[in-house]
Amino acid sequence: MTSHKISFRIRYGETDQMGVVYHGNYAQYLEMGRVEWLRSLGVSYKSMENEGIILPVIHLQVTYKKPAIYDDLITVETTLLNSPLVKIEFNYNIYNQSEELLATANTVLAFIDKKTNRPIKCPEYILEKLTF
Repeated sequence: MTSHKISFRIRYGETDQMGVVYHGNYAQYLEMGRVEWLRSLGVSYKSMENEGIILPVIHLQVTYKKPAIYDDLITVETTLLNSPLVKIEFNYNIYNQSEELLATANTVLAFIDKKTNRPIKCPEYILEKLTF
């Protein structure tokens, strides 16, 4: 499995006075997509952290196409680009309830040993669950 979708409603506190989602909130939406993508593989981010593996974002790019507004039901589609090594890269498409494309994004994260703060290879148990 290389793609996963989640849907949720835009909350009032995520918007500005015009009812438009503040641009900085998109980073949280992407994180929600990644965490649920991992969970769909049977892997929790919390369990990885408990094993001493962290995944900091080392690159984030968002292209805004149309505004998301208060009470929209949005869908974040998270897609793994290739088999991860030391880094893992995702593309995202964010749609509203009318299936209009609101934003596209890309993130790159690095697998880091929490104790040494050094890069490590993607855990084998994740690689075993991926199909390309």
